[in-house]
Amino acid sequence: MIKPHDISAVLLAGGRGSRMGGVDKGLQSFRGQPMALHSVQRLRGTGSVGQIMLNANRNLEQYQAFGAPVWPDGLADYAGPLAGFLVGLAHCQTPYLLTLPCDTPLFPLDLVPRLCAALQAQGAQIAMATAPERDENGQTRLRKQPVFCLLRTDLLPNLMDFTQAGGRKIDAWAAQQRLALVPFDQPGDDPLAFFNANTLDELQALEGQAGPV
Repeated sequence: MIKPHDISAVLLAGGRGSRMGGVDKGLQSFRGQPMALHSVQRLRGTGSVGQIMLNANRNLEQYQAFGAPVWPDGLADYAGPLAGFLVGLAHCQTPYLLTLPCDTPLFPLDLVPRLCAALQAQGAQIAMATAPERDENGQTRLRKQPVFCLLRTDLLPNLMDFTQAGGRKIDAWAAQQRLALVPFDQPGDDPLAFFNANTLDELQALEGQAGPV
């Protein structure tokens, strides 16, 4: 069984925030505090991981005030979430790494144990969350949530090769590994758990819809 002290986590806050007008997304307010800090505290409260790190590329001092190590991308030009995966794996001192974004502040409290269970049961190298979402035809289907992953730390050399060859898509890299898809569509699962706020209006709407923590 994977124990909490076997898992580090990296919260990804290194994007441009282009759909929010270029603001630093992780520092936007949610429930009275920066969204990234809300996520850090939510994850700490679960007791499901050991160390938590942050991946950020600007306002580093503000992120450092959250009480976790902060690492900028090693790849140039805001290379996307896989750059954050690389940073997390490179600084991870545990056998497993959890990745999650800063713009999805209501992620499931049982995220880690469910990813762990699937990773072990399926002998996988990566466990990735999936969640129900309506398509353009109004049909509900499970959609991958590729930034929500539990990774084996020994994938670092493989990911380095992939990114050095120009790869930037999480799905494309994950498809090359033993991948377990983990559905979060059970009774009691919060339909807002994987809602990511890409604009300030969406963030405000999410805060208005969200129930108690």
